[in-house]
Amino acid sequence: MPLVLSGRKYARVVRASIRNRVTELNGSPPGLAVVIVGDNAASKVYVAAKEKACEKVGFHSSVIALSGETTEADILRLIDELNADDSVHGILVQLPLPDHISVDRVASAVMPEKDVDGFHPVNVGRLWRGEDGLFPCTPSGIVGLLHHHDIVLSGKNALIVGRSNIVGKPMAALLLRENCTVTVAHSRTVDLMKQCRKADILIAAVGRAEMIKRNWIKPGAVIVDVGMNRNSDGKLVGDVDYDDVFDVCSAITPVPGGVGPLTIAFLLENTFKARTNLLAK
Repeated sequence: MPLVLSGRKYARVVRASIRNRVTELNGSPPGLAVVIVGDNAASKVYVAAKEKACEKVGFHSSVIALSGETTEADILRLIDELNADDSVHGILVQLPLPDHISVDRVASAVMPEKDVDGFHPVNVGRLWRGEDGLFPCTPSGIVGLLHHHDIVLSGKNALIVGRSNIVGKPMAALLLRENCTVTVAHSRTVDLMKQCRKADILIAAVGRAEMIKRNWIKPGAVIVDVGMNRNSDGKLVGDVDYDDVFDVCSAITPVPGGVGPLTIAFLLENTFKARTNLLAK
């Protein structure tokens, strides 16, 4: 019977720790500003969940909702104002953005010390150089979840299926920090199944429902499923066929309730850290 890695339970542990640290603070609590542009329904749900999470741990949060016709110049001016606001310790611009707005320019406009998404080039550089910084929430949460369950990472062969800037690439950097031997697979990888069967730790972040089957899995592997997809029946599933691989692996994250809850928990962690670093300057 494999160990089920519940991100939902671990996120509660993280939030409780943050809440306790907030009660011990002198001065104002951590402040998070979230900018949302347009009427994307999923984005609205995510932003509401972030706002609620902030309230529960004692953070101050503000949501700045802009129309889909807002210009890039207007958003950049707003970010400049938030950068200069001492009550704001973290700035998050909710993705996706309308097509006429450059994600790269927006990410680079947020000052690195308030970049709680970990997307600014300075924080990306710090991550790959092995320095301290603010790093993407989902990969940070995954490493935290594995440590929480005492899963040994050092010396293990880790495969990441997916090379996005949000999950795949930062995940590779964080696992290198943990002394894993890291391979990043993607749509051009030859014989992906063979690569998967070599992995002691498999991180699936490709966005294809139940693509990874039991014959892709090395017996005893640890599986972290980042995927959030709907199958043909409309059921929420991951990139891994959970039922098919369940008795092959040694540990696995469920979908839902696995990786998903970690993202907001580590957004809170990054915001707390940002406040600490800013006030230490």
